[in-house]
Amino acid sequence: MDLSKYPRRRYTSYQTPIEELPRLSDALGGPKIYMKRDDLLGLAGGGNKTRKLEFLIADALRHDADVVITCGAVQSNHCRLTLAAASKEGLKCHLVLEQRVPNSYNKHAGGNNFLFHLLGVDGIHVVDGGSDLVAEMQHVADELASAGHKPYIIPGGGSNEIGALGYVSCAQEFLQQSFETGIGFDSVVLTSGSTGTHAGVLTGILGNNAQIPVVGIGINRKKESQTEAVYSLTQKLFEKLKIKIPFSRNDVIVFDDYIGAGYSLPTEGMIEAVKLVARTEAILLDPVYTGKAMAGMIDLIKKGYFASAKNILFLHTGGSPALYAYADKFYD
Repeated sequence: MDLSKYPRRRYTSYQTPIEELPRLSDALGGPKIYMKRDDLLGLAGGGNKTRKLEFLIADALRHDADVVITCGAVQSNHCRLTLAAASKEGLKCHLVLEQRVPNSYNKHAGGNNFLFHLLGVDGIHVVDGGSDLVAEMQHVADELASAGHKPYIIPGGGSNEIGALGYVSCAQEFLQQSFETGIGFDSVVLTSGSTGTHAGVLTGILGNNAQIPVVGIGINRKKESQTEAVYSLTQKLFEKLKIKIPFSRNDVIVFDDYIGAGYSLPTEGMIEAVKLVARTEAILLDPVYTGKAMAGMIDLIKKGYFASAKNILFLHTGGSPALYAYADKFYD
């Protein structure tokens, strides 16, 4: 697959490493666990949205935008990184923040919220949970356009067929790393949320005939709707990249057992997983995405789901700045 024809800005000058996690592997008594360290991507605090924004911001610049608008939850990693990319490019940035937990927005909160202000956000628009975020972003865009600006809307999570190209690229990157190191992976485990990472990795693997199962740990939707969302975006990527290899919904693997009471709401499994990885490998996960994904992977290992696997690759999609907004959940 040739991605070179798509406009791209580069915010990371290196491949993110694949790190073996021997102490975590020993603690779980399962297959060897490796981690793709996308938490070490460029921009403020890193994380998977950086790869997506390389393509999205390039498209915004191609359209001569002078302001970008995006949306997310009140501690959104995606909003942090979109704002960081805008700051780096000299663009203005407006954020639409959804209170998915009622009354959860606090303008003086730490974590990503603090970074919004440190990075110089131009506008924060807080809306209630369940709001039509596409409509809310369009409303902000219309107001900015009427003031003479050229706005560009980036969808939540950067998850469209432009942003997801970043994770097609990531899949190609770790497949090359696998070849160079001689380490073959029997499964890839990742967080399945706004679908761009999941669909992008799946497209990259299938498009390269790698045939490695991609196991998505859901953090926001039921299995059926999440599977359909990932499948739909994968279809769009196949069409965009003119991939002719057949695939089906059976290629989309999603577990919805680890969401807990809802998106961004802590679970005991998440708390224990974050502590375990910190205390065995000195790696920080985040409480909303990778913490729940790691909790899911740990539980699946204990249940024997990966019994035939020798090596598992866990994709660390970043987000650790949000930990500091959840600090009270981690004190013993």
